[in-house]
Amino acid sequence: MKKGKDMNNAAALNAYRTNHVEGGVATASPHRLVQMLMDGVQEKLIAAKGFMASNQIAKKGETISWAITIIDSLRACLNTEAGGEVAENLQRLYDYMEVRLLEANLKNDPNMIDEVGQLMAQVKAGWDSIPAEHHG
Repeated sequence: MKKGKDMNNAAALNAYRTNHVEGGVATASPHRLVQMLMDGVQEKLIAAKGFMASNQIAKKGETISWAITIIDSLRACLNTEAGGEVAENLQRLYDYMEVRLLEANLKNDPNMIDEVGQLMAQVKAGWDSIPAEHHG
C-alpha cells in the first residue's frame, strides 16, 4: 500500500510540476520545492474560499481536494529517520490539516479553511527561517 501511495504522491507532484514549470519548479532545489508546495496549498485554500463564497460547490470540492493532495505530497517529503520528533509532529499536523479540509468541504465552513491556512503559514514560516543549505 505504501508503494501505491508513493506513486500517487509522485503523480501529484509531477502534475504540480507540469502545471508550474514556468514558475521555476522544474529547476527548484528540494528546499525551494517544499516552499512552492506550501505556497500552492495557500493558493488552493484562497481559491476554495472564493468558490465557497460564490456557491460553486464542484469547484470548491476540486480545489480542496487539490490542497489535500499537495499536503499529502508534503507529508511524503518528510524524513522521520532524520527529522525525528519534528517530522513526526509535522506528519500529525498534516493529517489534522487534511481532516479539517474534508470537514470544511462537507460543512461549507470557511473558518476551517482559514485555520488550515494559518497552520500552513506557521509551518512555512519555520521552514523559510532555515537556510536552504541545511535541507540537503
